[in-house]
Amino acid sequence: MNRRRFLRTLAAGIPAASLYNRPLVAQAKPLNLKISGLKTIAVNVGSVNWVFAKVQTSQGLTGLGEGSITSKEATLAQAIMEHERYLLGKDAADIELLWQGMFRYPRWRGGPILNSAISAVEIALWDILGKALGVPIYKLLGGAARRRVRLYKDVGGATAEQLVASFQQAKAEGYTAAKSGFITVHNDLVRPAFAVREAHRKLEAVRKSAGEDFDICIDAHGQLTTVMAIDFCTRIEELRPFFVEEATQLEDLGELELLRQKTKVPLATGERSFTRYGFADFCSRHLVNYVQPDVCHAGGILELKKIGVLAETYRVEMAPHNPQSMVSTLASLHVDATTPACTIQEYSPNRQPWVQDLFFGYQLPVREGHAALPDKPGLGVDLDEKVAAAHPYKPVNRPNYVFSDGGVADH
Repeated sequence: MNRRRFLRTLAAGIPAASLYNRPLVAQAKPLNLKISGLKTIAVNVGSVNWVFAKVQTSQGLTGLGEGSITSKEATLAQAIMEHERYLLGKDAADIELLWQGMFRYPRWRGGPILNSAISAVEIALWDILGKALGVPIYKLLGGAARRRVRLYKDVGGATAEQLVASFQQAKAEGYTAAKSGFITVHNDLVRPAFAVREAHRKLEAVRKSAGEDFDICIDAHGQLTTVMAIDFCTRIEELRPFFVEEATQLEDLGELELLRQKTKVPLATGERSFTRYGFADFCSRHLVNYVQPDVCHAGGILELKKIGVLAETYRVEMAPHNPQSMVSTLASLHVDATTPACTIQEYSPNRQPWVQDLFFGYQLPVREGHAALPDKPGLGVDLDEKVAAAHPYKPVNRPNYVFSDGGVADH
């Protein structure tokens, strides 16, 4: 210490000895993760295409993200690439800043394509940061709020007998909850009264088979008219489903509020809603018991975390939507691990050997219907581009449901 500084110290009343004993704090080392490139990879998996984004950096680290969305995959891939000119040269660790720029600078914001594109890039940025620091993403989000994550398994079946077998299989595998659609549609024809009546009958069979303690989740998939939704939900109250998902459409929250007033059945929705703004009314007005944001569409990992905070604030539970690939599954689990409001996670395992090869053989560790917390740096999974190239994008048409008069029915 020089004489001048010593005299200033005494004048300020600070003991000079304290300056000699004060530990020096080293400057944080910069990560120097400049974004150097962006690309998309679309993979056909039969009835759907998965769309992945890879963000490259000057340090050689690459991040993997996903934005898979049905029916508009080619458009989504182009939307992801629209971000490249904004991202090049920027710091990959500035995730919030880059998200705000991608969301707000283009002026046209929101909707399934734009938000899914942002989500894919944002997930990849978190993957890069976790790898750079050598920790799983959830450690960067505040650390664990639980020791494992409860899953419900997606199952299928067109008939009551097939559904019973599917739920029994899930139970035998150790799951304590499973989900399926129960609404009956034959040859793309929707017959409202019959569809509701048959769905009730099938649910009765599954409940009898699965037992009182197994949680049955129902995906109405937006297929119900308002009359059908009220009829169905009130019919099945005594069968105690865990929730009925997407019993109404998103265009009019008044329809959802009406249904909420008519039934005791727990309601869930949110897979087609975006950012925390899209979930504010669901939570603050208590229109549903479970919000179901999808990390691939709602805005990515940090936005999913913010939606979870919003849900927690209003004591609404979160059950993230996730019918996509292992990238989506792990991105969701990182948020689930840190978010008290998240009580259950959708899981749709794909057992095809080549799909496992797509992720270098990675398999999600599941025990007693719960997933272990991710334990690898970053996202925890990578994509084999050679396997992906063997299963390129193919256009897929979804079923076209109609009523008896030929009018378009929701699906």
